[in-house]
Amino acid sequence: MHRGLTNLWSGLSEFLHIYGHPRIVAVMFLGFSSGLPLALTFGTLSLWLAESGVSKTSIGLFALTGIPYTFKFLWAPLVDRLPIPGVTHLLGRRRGWALLSQFFLMMSIAAMGFTEPGVVPWWTAVFALSTAFWSATQDIVIDAYRVEVLDADQYGAGAAVVVLGYRLGMLTSGALALYLATWFGWTITYLAMAGLMSVGMLTVLLAPEPHVPVSVASIRLEKQMRSRIAAIRGLGEGGRRLALWISAAIIGPFAEFLSRKGWMPILLFILLYKLGDALAGVMGNPFYSELGFTRIEIAEISKVVGLTATIAGAFLGGWMVKKLGITRTLLWCGILQLASNLMFVVLARWGHDMPMFALTILVENLSGGMGTSAFVAYLSSLCNIAYTATQYALLTSFMSFGRTVLSSTGGWLADNMPWELFFLATAAAALPGLFLLVWMMKKYPPVVVAQPLDGVD
Repeated sequence: MHRGLTNLWSGLSEFLHIYGHPRIVAVMFLGFSSGLPLALTFGTLSLWLAESGVSKTSIGLFALTGIPYTFKFLWAPLVDRLPIPGVTHLLGRRRGWALLSQFFLMMSIAAMGFTEPGVVPWWTAVFALSTAFWSATQDIVIDAYRVEVLDADQYGAGAAVVVLGYRLGMLTSGALALYLATWFGWTITYLAMAGLMSVGMLTVLLAPEPHVPVSVASIRLEKQMRSRIAAIRGLGEGGRRLALWISAAIIGPFAEFLSRKGWMPILLFILLYKLGDALAGVMGNPFYSELGFTRIEIAEISKVVGLTATIAGAFLGGWMVKKLGITRTLLWCGILQLASNLMFVVLARWGHDMPMFALTILVENLSGGMGTSAFVAYLSSLCNIAYTATQYALLTSFMSFGRTVLSSTGGWLADNMPWELFFLATAAAALPGLFLLVWMMKKYPPVVVAQPLDGVD
């Protein structure tokens, strides 16, 4: 008995030591700030659009407002290297850009609340696009901050808490938003969500600026680029400085990644891995509404039960990564995610049934939390710390392409087939990513990213 209590206390102390670390706690709150805007331009917005009489095809097309998440790698080099006058000197590179993006994000969310999607949907789309742009910019900074501020042995814990914070943010802009919309209407709801961006802003002000060492690979690559630029005649001093900045900020991150073996299958896998989930997710709330579930029922089951399952899944996924490795965990979680889409087929047949609704959401969010935790750890492992913001933005842009552009066809599919067939199609959409992963596991060894090296000029 005494030994068992000792082991339990030891395990609890280790857990608190890992997850109570100030940097881990900061990452969790930044995850909240990152997750808050997403439902406001996807799930929650889709329900608002449906209640306003917007067609399902148009609701599906609203997923295109998430295009900034797909192309954020285009301006990630600016976020990575460009200083903000006055702000960067005061707060640092990462914290300065984070605070700027959060301020404009707050303004965009508030503006979206004053639109009338049933009357002039274009204004709703404009501010949803603005929200997505600044949210994507915030993600660039937060993702880079997380990779840079944590040690390598904290990546697993970081992946788990960022999923926790992200889901808390989505719960707030999902379940809480639905409650507020029921009581006070959509305008007050979006104003309240805008105000909650202050959580991320306060975290940025209190958190430390990360120290970023250089890496052997980046040193070698940038020396080569400097030599080539020096050999070019007629540039002048100003032109040479501009060429050096462009080569380090823009060319370097892409050149380093493209020099790795198997880079093309890696990008294709990132694009396809979450496609099935994305297709199903964009039409989730309209599906629940059509089955007769009220906003409160959706909030209580889809969001609250879903959050609990996602948190459990995130920590379970982190444990699996440690025991099985990243790629094997991704495979098992991908299979579970496919199976969770089949649960929606069962729910479509059962109709308005609360126990089946709860079971469906439980399975879907448990598998989703496991897969997301493993996926975040996988993406983090692919980044060279010298180019964190740009490379992570590139990787998540490919992931976002499936969630936005490819998933925008979900509304058209739902308009043209019964729900059972639609969710069978979403399950089938998960297969290409799983087949590619199996092939990559046999073809390529794990990618080894260049390690940081302090004190090298």
